[in-house]
Amino acid sequence: MADDRQSEDPGLDRASLRRDFDRAAATYDRAAVLQREVAQRMAERLGIVRLEPAAILDAGCGTGEALGELQARYPRARLVGLDLAYAMVQAAQRRDLVLRTGARPLMRRLLGAFAAAARGHPALICGDVCRLPLGARSVDLVWSNLTLQWVDELPLAFSEFHRILSVGGLLTFTTFGPDTLRELRSAFAAADQSAHVHRFLDMHDVGDMLVHAGFADPVMDMELMTMTYADAGALMRDLKAIGAQNARADRRRGLTGRRQWQTMLAALEEFRRDGRLPASFEIIYGHAWKPESRLADDGRAIVRFDRGARGRR
Repeated sequence: MADDRQSEDPGLDRASLRRDFDRAAATYDRAAVLQREVAQRMAERLGIVRLEPAAILDAGCGTGEALGELQARYPRARLVGLDLAYAMVQAAQRRDLVLRTGARPLMRRLLGAFAAAARGHPALICGDVCRLPLGARSVDLVWSNLTLQWVDELPLAFSEFHRILSVGGLLTFTTFGPDTLRELRSAFAAADQSAHVHRFLDMHDVGDMLVHAGFADPVMDMELMTMTYADAGALMRDLKAIGAQNARADRRRGLTGRRQWQTMLAALEEFRRDGRLPASFEIIYGHAWKPESRLADDGRAIVRFDRGARGRR
């Protein structure tokens, strides 16, 4: 994602992105406070939606925490969790195993495992949201929490979600908006001309992409959430722990010089309030439905005839 001072988006280094999230799999749960809070707010919004999905995709499942919430909310649904990082998928598999067995007496573990097998546990896949290994119209709900900001080809991801959703299916997601990490972006801009923070898409642009992908009735809104830290080091450690490092394709490959780093720290200190450094996150919430298609698979228009009252002869 491009810096505000550049007109073109250089894109992300996908190999670097995958490595960062693979390395973060062991530390993600400890640091993902914001991600859990946003997931909870997403889940609350599902409470007002009339939907009984038979199959659900968690696109960007990470260590699989949201799969438990989705299973509890829709106990009859088949769940699929997908993530770009293989180590995250492995962590989700371990979480599922613990949930199905747990530290319980042997007989209860066996009965719990039998019950889980009977109702089916999540299928976990390492894959890319822009190239989903799922069939057309195979799921009824796509859930994606704070994943899409890592996707270069967001229109393609939306097109893939539209393809795999059944008619009447729902896409619900969150992503980061332009004011995310504005303090850190400003501080680095005072230090050098390199781009250290990704650019995040505006809510209205994301909504337009949904419409172009064929979705109907998109609903978009946002809220600003602020995390606070004792110092810059704590902020950087949290970002690294969840895998949120600089994966821009045009990023500087060497270390930031000592003078530039000190300049950045001094600029960041200007934001300190009540003894804490703030880190802003603009959370974009979106959902949209897949309507009946107006085109056949071969591109021809579909014409529907009303079999109701006929005209007078």
